[in-house]
Amino acid sequence: MKLSAHSALACALAMALASASALAGVAFDARSARSGKWSDPGTWEKGRLPGPGDRVQVRLGHSVIYDVASDRALRMVHVAGTLAFARDLSTRLDVGLLRIEASEEASEDGFDCDAHGGAEGPASREPAALEIGTPESPIPAGVTATIRLVHFEGMDRETLPAIVNCAGRWDVHGAPMSRTWVKLGRTVKPGEKRITLGESVTGWRAGDRVIVTGEAEERRIEAMDGTAITLDRPLEKEHSGDGEMRCEVANLSRNVVIESAAPGGVRGHTMFHSGSSGSISYAEFRHLGKEGVLGKYAIHFHRVRDTMRGSYVVGASIWGSRNRWVTVHGTDYLVVRDCVGYQSVGHGFFLEDATEVYNLLDRNLAVQAQRGKRLRGQVLPFDPNDGAGYWWANGRNTFTRNVACENEEYGYRFEIAKRSDFDPVLPVRLPSGGHERRDVRKIPFFRFEDNESHSEGLYSFNFGDDAHPSVSGDREHPFIARSLRAWNTHYALRPNVQHFLMDGLRVNKAAYGVYHPDYDAHVYRNIVLRHVNAEPINRGHDDESIQFGTFTYENVTIENCRLGRDPLIQLACTSPSAGQAGHFRSVQVVGSSSRNANVVDLGGGPRNDKLQNGVAYYFHDTPEAGVARKVVSAKFAELMKDGEYGPVDGFTGGDVRAAAVRGVEFPRLLDPVDDLPPATVILAVRRVEGGVVVRGVSHDNGDIASIRVNGREAKITSLSAGVADWEAAIDLPADRLVTAGAADRAGNEEKTPHQVRVPAGSGRQARL
Repeated sequence: MKLSAHSALACALAMALASASALAGVAFDARSARSGKWSDPGTWEKGRLPGPGDRVQVRLGHSVIYDVASDRALRMVHVAGTLAFARDLSTRLDVGLLRIEASEEASEDGFDCDAHGGAEGPASREPAALEIGTPESPIPAGVTATIRLVHFEGMDRETLPAIVNCAGRWDVHGAPMSRTWVKLGRTVKPGEKRITLGESVTGWRAGDRVIVTGEAEERRIEAMDGTAITLDRPLEKEHSGDGEMRCEVANLSRNVVIESAAPGGVRGHTMFHSGSSGSISYAEFRHLGKEGVLGKYAIHFHRVRDTMRGSYVVGASIWGSRNRWVTVHGTDYLVVRDCVGYQSVGHGFFLEDATEVYNLLDRNLAVQAQRGKRLRGQVLPFDPNDGAGYWWANGRNTFTRNVACENEEYGYRFEIAKRSDFDPVLPVRLPSGGHERRDVRKIPFFRFEDNESHSEGLYSFNFGDDAHPSVSGDREHPFIARSLRAWNTHYALRPNVQHFLMDGLRVNKAAYGVYHPDYDAHVYRNIVLRHVNAEPINRGHDDESIQFGTFTYENVTIENCRLGRDPLIQLACTSPSAGQAGHFRSVQVVGSSSRNANVVDLGGGPRNDKLQNGVAYYFHDTPEAGVARKVVSAKFAELMKDGEYGPVDGFTGGDVRAAAVRGVEFPRLLDPVDDLPPATVILAVRRVEGGVVVRGVSHDNGDIASIRVNGREAKITSLSAGVADWEAAIDLPADRLVTAGAADRAGNEEKTPHQVRVPAGSGRQARL
């Protein structure tokens, strides 16, 4: 039917008014009349319980207990007061939009906060609160709480369904577990259904869904007996559980679940905005994330900066995501710990815009982050979103004790670049608390230690950018990585940074050990390469065979590496500047050989024929103490004037010559200094008789010496890789203000300690 001009205009006007109305605020079908139980008609205006398809509001000042298990989906629940899920019975809420915002009105928007509420609302207003358990009182074992995000016809498919926290408090806490994932205690053979854990666990139960990594297989727990687990079905593949190469067993089940109602249809997402509060522990986020849509992730901290300092994601299970696991965007001081990420499109644990600092990612497991596409409008245009377990672009964050496996492209990818469409000079938080524009490429790692990668699609650890010069520290502030492990992988380590210290690397069963290095003030020490059967130590920039600066290797073991074409240690053909060198000391070659029976040579494959300057390589204390064996390319005669050069059987290949020389010192290329203070987060404040108990975590690029809470020294309860958990019992001051800060052994004291104010008459922590 053809509309008249008048009818068409009227129709367009009606649609515009409807759109404006949706933005200005929806009309609620049910509103709370007082505090009470959701199931009590007296809680609601006119005594009418919320029904299917309703838009519901818990009004300012009201506290409602959600005590029903219903599959009748509500279109929207606006929490302006407090909505708390019952802890004594199992609950279920199906909803299109769950919005936490202290305002009388709310729009049906699954991303932005309203101008009259949210992050810009009055500071004096009591925040809205959604409680699915609290840190002090989680949803107990044996009770479940489930939220299913449902898409309604007419909703914006890009932003809804969703849970959006607009400067409110959203707490999600399920029954605790001692560990959410552990290593296998023994190798599991195909056909076995009984597995052994490497350590005992609590909180795991029959019926829980688990994965066993190393070509991950999903199963259910049939029975548990100590560290022995009986699965519901035998495993089909072998999963290593001996020695250094041990796969993981991860529990995906939690008694608190946030999920999409239609995983194959319109999926949901969750997000925290600036000024919000609350934390997540031992909850399951499954089948969330909108594939290919910017900002619609399973768990998303969106530009909160330090307004959520004190918040954390601990023990969560995030799986079956079509867009990330945990996204930390424009956010500082977040703690992400003991989480399991399994199956994601695009990067998994993801720091989004290169301004994020002082976040702690500790003891997480990342499994099967798969290749996605660049997202329209993404902040960093150089990121192809090609599947990294962990991806970040600002070094001033801490990654410790994490494991990545089976990710399509990378286990760990640190990437920051300058491009025609991106300038890496960005506003970055300073230790003093202010912000300054800095070239983010020049900010070294705060802490990167004790991380592991195995069974990856391509790279285990890939740092930096291909361009030179690009990502670079300096002699006193190098990029430092410690105690890394990579096994059953292709490329173990690709270090494309300048001023780099790799202290402690163990590689087992890989094609490449140190691959495509951008040698320029690189120091490698305590390196073990076992069963690396293509190229244990690659030349500078691989096929470019170019070395920009000097490097050293010390305490290196090359064991059971049996190669085809290439030598065990490859040397570069050329350098753009004269005087560059490579130094090796305490190198052991055990049970290893190449087809040509040589240790060092220029390497096979393409060669760099733009020969500018030769590079000298020195093997110290070889063949005897005090003597260095100098090795150079046969094409640079000018480097062979200090001795009698020739081949050395079983050591040199056909493209290099060697001679014994004296008086060559093993250089010191880096002098790292610790001039940064630690970062501290108060995680909990609990009232006790006579005062409060404060619990938190501090992390540092050096060694933490002490943590003080209101002037009293805290007790460090655990300390690993520069991460200190601590606890302090103090008197509650009259102003109820609790301040915690740390100092390190280099004398650096935190200039912006964490402060929280304890609410009057409550044990709950409040944000400032």
